[in-house]
Amino acid sequence: MAKEWILNSAMNRFQLNFKRNVGAVSEEIRRCAPKGIDDWETYYFTNVRTREHIEELGRKLYIKITEVISAEVEEITEEDCIEYMCNMVISRTFDGYMTEIKTVYGQLQEILGVKIEPAPDEWDRLYNVDFFIKINDKYIGLQIKPTGDVSHIPQIFKERAIQAATHEKFTEQFGGKVFYVISIKEGNKKKIHNTEIISEIKDEIKRLQAEPDE
Repeated sequence: MAKEWILNSAMNRFQLNFKRNVGAVSEEIRRCAPKGIDDWETYYFTNVRTREHIEELGRKLYIKITEVISAEVEEITEEDCIEYMCNMVISRTFDGYMTEIKTVYGQLQEILGVKIEPAPDEWDRLYNVDFFIKINDKYIGLQIKPTGDVSHIPQIFKERAIQAATHEKFTEQFGGKVFYVISIKEGNKKKIHNTEIISEIKDEIKRLQAEPDE
């Protein structure tokens, strides 16, 4: 397993499996339509690349692993490893958090001024809820539905109708409604498409805040 991981990583890193080296294998195997592996092997070495060419790529892969990667590994120090681990848990985690704040969930949390938390896996399975807002001893559910563009929105509303029963169960169990938040991409940014949902969520927050604790 470890050997295969090393071979695969090196092959990808040095692009030895790229189309320019091995040909358009996905297209070629469909063109060949082999009944067995021998058919494919004969076709490939006859029509795509020669066996000698692929063997030469294998020799190149060996050199990359035993010479290039080996030399790089020897240069890694204990301090490099310590610094890398610290960077992973501090800097990259912080960067990920800031990116999260810029997502739809982060935007919604800032607009509403309440804490929005990821739902437990069980809630996702049973109630189709991604996030929740806790108000006193009640919960509001949120399901965020990403869509590539507005053409996908009718399909999202179709899914919403199918999941309506699970959302009703959530309300019966936890007191708050479940809201469907549609996320749409504009360039590299995500935004809330159905912005009217924000006022509906605010109204639900106020309703639950006004209710006495059980």
